[in-house]
Amino acid sequence: MSAPAGSVVQAAGTLAEVVRGGVVESAHLGHLVVLDPDGAVILSVGEPTTTIWPRSSVKPLQAVAMLRHGLTLPDRLLALASSSHNGEPQHVAGVREILESAGLGPEHLRNTPDLPLHAPSAQAWQHAGHGPDSLTQNCSGKHAAMLATCVAAGWDTESYLDPEHPLQLAIRGTIAELTGADPALSTVDGCGAPLFSTSLVGLARAFGRLAAGDDPHLARVAAAVAGHPDMVGGTDRDVTLAIRAVPGLVAKDGAEGVYAAALPSGAAVAFKVLDGGGRARPAILAAALLAAGAGSVAGVDHEALDALGRVPVLGGGQPVGEVRTPLGAAA
Repeated sequence: MSAPAGSVVQAAGTLAEVVRGGVVESAHLGHLVVLDPDGAVILSVGEPTTTIWPRSSVKPLQAVAMLRHGLTLPDRLLALASSSHNGEPQHVAGVREILESAGLGPEHLRNTPDLPLHAPSAQAWQHAGHGPDSLTQNCSGKHAAMLATCVAAGWDTESYLDPEHPLQLAIRGTIAELTGADPALSTVDGCGAPLFSTSLVGLARAFGRLAAGDDPHLARVAAAVAGHPDMVGGTDRDVTLAIRAVPGLVAKDGAEGVYAAALPSGAAVAFKVLDGGGRARPAILAAALLAAGAGSVAGVDHEALDALGRVPVLGGGQPVGEVRTPLGAAA
């Protein structure tokens, strides 16, 4: 079954504008939703019920499914299992630790080989004589945890990426439960794992339940992500900066301009930037979090949250404009 051609494009709204010299030079269109703690829509742009691929924003939900089927990890490594990490030394060491805890090694990973996302780490990895590797690819924490779950549950490790494998069926079921709808579509993510569709409303609903800790497994994943932002992303990553700025925030970025996040109250946001680019993501995320009530969270670092939302437009290496979002006006 395939999605209707152009369906994600229909009814898209403006999420951000690129202003240079006082003139709107470009615009980033997309879909966005903000839910209150009860799941009611308090802000929407575009059509948040549009079917999307959640990409890596779904990883914390996958981690919930793994916990439910026997995965046992300390919070630091559970955050890594929920991550799209930079491939910095602590990330690579953590992936090895997850594998070793299950009696496995890097050779058991089936994710697409790649270099670390973090440029200095990629340079160091190559200087040491290595090339693209499954170990350093940003999804290796998830894949290592998938393998560890298979060992714990007594499932086959060779076929863990098969959509009909018990692990992937369990993940699909958890996504359906938490989003409130069975995935209409399935495909393969960039790392090689099965990927199930959802809507932004469903994704936000799932993150709201996650952050509110509706059951012990949800609470464990929420605590791991909120407590270990460096493992969820890494140096200079907007997801790491956002989690640091807002205590208790559960947030996860995804490829092609997808983001999901929720406050401890259960208020949640999810958005999809239509062009798939990352330039406007921090500005949109900061504005959406404020619309959800992040400014009232105890201990919030207002300066850091404001800094996250400031995305300068440069001319000759100097700021000559900004990426601004009309979300405040929409609210």
